[in-house]
Amino acid sequence: MRRDDPGVGAGRSERTPAAEAAAFARPAEPHGGTAVDEHPRSPAAAKRFDGFRPPVFPSGPALHRGVLTSGSADQLAALVARAARAPSACIKFVEGAELRLYGSWGNAAAMNDELGGLVVSGATALVIDDPEAFLGYPVYDRLGLVIGVCCAYDHGPREWTPEQITAVAEAAEVATLLIGEQLARYELEQQHRFLDAVLDSLHDGVAACDATGRVVFVNDRMRRLWGEHPIAEVTGLVDGSGAPLVREELGLFRALRGERVRDEPIAAQGLSRRTRYFLMDAQPIHGLDGRVIGAVQAIQDVTRQRRAERFRSCELAVTTALAEAPCIEAAGPRVLEAVVATLDWVHAELWMVDEETIRAAARWSAPGWPSGIPVPEELAYGQGLAGRAWQVDKPLWIRDVGRPQSLISPDTSADRLHTALAIPVHDGSGQPVGVLTVFADSVEDPEDELVALMSGIAAHLGQFVERRRVEDLQRQLTRSKNEYLALIGHELRTPLTSISAYTELLREADETTLVREGPRLIQVIERNTTQLRDIINELLELSALDAGHADVRRTPMDLAAVVRDVVDRTREAIDGAPVVIDADLPGELIVPGDRDRLRHIVENLLSNAVRYSPDGGHVEVTLRSTGRAAELAVSDAAGDVPHIEREQMFTGLYRTARGHDRVLPGSGLGLTLSRAVVEKHDGSIELIGGETGTTVLIRLPLEAR
Repeated sequence: MRRDDPGVGAGRSERTPAAEAAAFARPAEPHGGTAVDEHPRSPAAAKRFDGFRPPVFPSGPALHRGVLTSGSADQLAALVARAARAPSACIKFVEGAELRLYGSWGNAAAMNDELGGLVVSGATALVIDDPEAFLGYPVYDRLGLVIGVCCAYDHGPREWTPEQITAVAEAAEVATLLIGEQLARYELEQQHRFLDAVLDSLHDGVAACDATGRVVFVNDRMRRLWGEHPIAEVTGLVDGSGAPLVREELGLFRALRGERVRDEPIAAQGLSRRTRYFLMDAQPIHGLDGRVIGAVQAIQDVTRQRRAERFRSCELAVTTALAEAPCIEAAGPRVLEAVVATLDWVHAELWMVDEETIRAAARWSAPGWPSGIPVPEELAYGQGLAGRAWQVDKPLWIRDVGRPQSLISPDTSADRLHTALAIPVHDGSGQPVGVLTVFADSVEDPEDELVALMSGIAAHLGQFVERRRVEDLQRQLTRSKNEYLALIGHELRTPLTSISAYTELLREADETTLVREGPRLIQVIERNTTQLRDIINELLELSALDAGHADVRRTPMDLAAVVRDVVDRTREAIDGAPVVIDADLPGELIVPGDRDRLRHIVENLLSNAVRYSPDGGHVEVTLRSTGRAAELAVSDAAGDVPHIEREQMFTGLYRTARGHDRVLPGSGLGLTLSRAVVEKHDGSIELIGGETGTTVLIRLPLEAR
């Protein structure tokens, strides 16, 4: 046996040949061989060894099988076998704690792995002549670490010539060079994979081109942004001012000219016409000689940030508009203008609930957008987009209102409006008081962020309506307080004065006067006492209804029978007066209501009609059912009440100038109390009139809500 020192090399073992030989010295009986003490390519005299220890592999890096392909290893083994004139040759590499065969020629499987292990663990050549010939040299990586063995093998004894030893040594050097090159290629590929993974994980789109402008790299984010054609090939790009970009103005090509681009805004519109916003960076890539060999460009999508900024601006504009407006009708156009500008949509509407309908309170279209979009003045409950949003009481997103059965009439959409969003507006108690609707001229998919923004704006509108309602209630409370004070100062004082005066007359009258005038004086006192009691009762009833202390019990009742009875009693009360009461009543009309309170309302209305009708006039009472409501109309023959006075007559103690008390005295609280009772029944009451007189019209629902 011979061991051959591989010579001095970077990173290789620095042990001397004597130390190598001493480490493996044994009696020479089992095997014969020589340890070469010279350069591996120079044959030398051999020293006899009797055997070898089990191999211990160095702790170098394990070589993956894919680094050196089996085809190239087999070809190298064939060259080794022919050069050494041996029947078998092989290339083995360290893999973990074992030697793995990567390339072979002939019957290499019969070779003892311990021989190759000696070469690897000793980092030196091994030559065995007898009884079986073995010639092996270590294979190194580029760092000088032993990673394998290149060997030739003969199943019988033979003496290896210096040329054969040199050939195997040179083959090992070739394997070292081959492995170094393929390891470098493998590591470079690994680095590329790491770099690709890092770039693909970025939120920014990255693209690079060579010196000719040909795109050579595009990361995954850029592909998702621009498809298979990076930004250089995308059409529809504009710069920050809105001007179109040409190919030469894009970042990669500007960088190829030596320009460095930093945070330059660009915008793009896709097929859906939705604008997306980006910040662009680009710079040239310089070679070792300083020449530009390519360029790299990074695109950051800032659409969400821009939208968030615009959303904040929209909320600020809405808040400012509501803070400066006296009413929702005045604030509506400014609110809708802010919404349309923020969303880049084209049309918006604000609808407010008005009893059983929803009316258009405001509308706004984007500047330059064709006007003339037909908007109905009001919609019924559940009708149209606004009516349906009011009915379901939740946001509605219509992807395309131009499709059949989309809740929008073809005249409104007119092939110009497509996506629509409707958001209910709620007051402080959670009841819907309006609907905010917006429209786009393109088809848009639902966006949670957009729905959240519109819901926030709807909440601002609801708070505004609630705040104005509270302010109105405060004004009404102040007005009611003043009215009650006026009542105490006038309406209560008048009967009290009469009672006091006539009581004083009774006290001072002599016996003759008392007998003659006493009954008349007592009658006046009694009439004023009754009037005073009626005023106090109505005032207490109105206060209880306003405070919610009065309980309105609604049970099925025949309203026609109640009206008929009141008409008959009133006719008896005014018997002889020059006023005629005509009644047009159905045989029966059942409504859910409080019989006593509704009777009181009919008595008040009929008394007022008789009071304000001129001599020879007619009072008409009609009752009928219309759709889902019962309508009671009481008309007098007096002149029409001016529009400015109609609402004031429901405020209490207001006396219209059209007439004075003629037959039945009143407290001035009849219409005020009537409205309070009707509203407790979920109904409505209003004054309508014409040249022939004035009509009080009451609507009561036929079914309880």
